[in-house]
Amino acid sequence: MKTSAGLLVYRLKGGQPEVFIVHNGGPFWAKKDDGVWSLPKGEVDGGEDPLAAAKREFIEETGLPLPGSKFVELGTITYPKGDKEVIAWAVEGDLDASQLKSNTFEMEWPPRSGKMQQFPEIDRGDWFSLPDASHKLFPPNHPFLERLASHLKTPFDPGQSPPDAGQGSLF
Repeated sequence: MKTSAGLLVYRLKGGQPEVFIVHNGGPFWAKKDDGVWSLPKGEVDGGEDPLAAAKREFIEETGLPLPGSKFVELGTITYPKGDKEVIAWAVEGDLDASQLKSNTFEMEWPPRSGKMQQFPEIDRGDWFSLPDASHKLFPPNHPFLERLASHLKTPFDPGQSPPDAGQGSLF
């Protein structure tokens, strides 16, 4: 099973929490929105401390400075296929989403064209209230929102996900 680690950055705005989540880059995700956003995260390298991996991935995927200093573990979730687990930490911070600058990846595009193109791993990030984030976020990641709300002692009802949410499997 693969293990990924990530950070769920939050801020309090008007006394209510908002979370910073990201949208995957590349042509497959370009026209998808609700149910496909994620927290900045990536694979834990063999023997690497998961929190160190989460911090590394945050910087690689966003190009933003690491926020805060107190990291609160939100635990682990396993994706429905059972082939991946994600460990996350919450950290308070206030980032300028417009300054996001992700690392890139290369892939053949269009398919079978023989032409290689580079795309940002993350094409954008933004701040969302917990209810709005629950509609944007890949549904298996919802427990992280619930655990953050519990940590902050904030009432939160994730509501229902959009009907087509979670159709992607690259998370």
